[in-house]
Amino acid sequence: MKNLLDYNMEELMVWLKENSESSFRAKQIFSWIYKGIFSFDEMKNLPKNLKEKLNSNFKIYIPEVVDVYSSNLDGTKKMLLKLEDGNLIESVIMKYKHGNTICVSTQVGCRMGCKFCASTIEGRVRNLTSGEILGQVLRAGEVEGERISNIVLMGSGEPLDNYDNVVKFLREVNAEYGLNIGQRHITLSTCGLVPKIRDLSNEGLNVTLAISLHAFSDEKRREIMPIANKYSISEILEECRNYIEKTNRRVTFEYSLVKDINDSKEDAKALSKLLKGILCHVNLIPVNEIKENSFKRSSEKTIEDFAQILKSAGIEATVRREMGSDINAACGQLRRSYMKNKA
Repeated sequence: MKNLLDYNMEELMVWLKENSESSFRAKQIFSWIYKGIFSFDEMKNLPKNLKEKLNSNFKIYIPEVVDVYSSNLDGTKKMLLKLEDGNLIESVIMKYKHGNTICVSTQVGCRMGCKFCASTIEGRVRNLTSGEILGQVLRAGEVEGERISNIVLMGSGEPLDNYDNVVKFLREVNAEYGLNIGQRHITLSTCGLVPKIRDLSNEGLNVTLAISLHAFSDEKRREIMPIANKYSISEILEECRNYIEKTNRRVTFEYSLVKDINDSKEDAKALSKLLKGILCHVNLIPVNEIKENSFKRSSEKTIEDFAQILKSAGIEATVRREMGSDINAACGQLRRSYMKNKA
């Protein structure tokens, strides 16, 4: 049986017509769903025979909450969610002055192999459907009891490795009949799948593109990111310039600072030179230490110096505020811990 959340308005209207029902019912159905009603029988303005057809052909499934971990430091909530096939994913709700942000997963696991990331250790299990990604946002609104106003696709998985489902999700979450979250309030993070960045540039979307860069040279990047063996930094930057030209949006470059690997003043100067002239922002991220590797977090002084060198060169840079550090809020940590304990 199909999950109705995997359908958009046009697809549901087509199904309704094919099943001798009025297409305007699609808007009514989605209106109920986005009010938190996930049972066709509770949709009061639908006729009985339509409810029967819907129940025979569809379900409305959003991921089940296995557990919610709340930070005592900043109100961050990490949800461990179970999909219908039993697979586990994580989503993080972060509270800011400008509203509630959810970090969603786009795959169960990840096959990109970045050495600093816990979600890639066992590889990719499968892609999430557009409805499963959307379901995380719906569940977060229910758990938080407040509107989710911002989305970052930075959880487990490489979004552009699940391109079609992710693009469909972006359109659905932005739709006026749904959550109507503005595209400028959505950030998609990629490790640099060059052909897919090019495709995204041509979608007519206006989301913020974030590139997981983490090094100024291909040689250094290959040490920590296997994708660097396939796509060079120059190729990625070319597509970033293309994205900026098409969308008139600045690109964010994410840079995880790892002690004695990529955090020297020379690294900062080289990065400044590399990004000079590009409409961009650098998001410096103190690396999350995980037991599966030996990467260590840079000192506060090193991080501060790195940021200052970028700013002095005219590159806008900020240090990411660490959220939920007391609940292992980084990607993949909670899922791995839960599965290990259960085993």
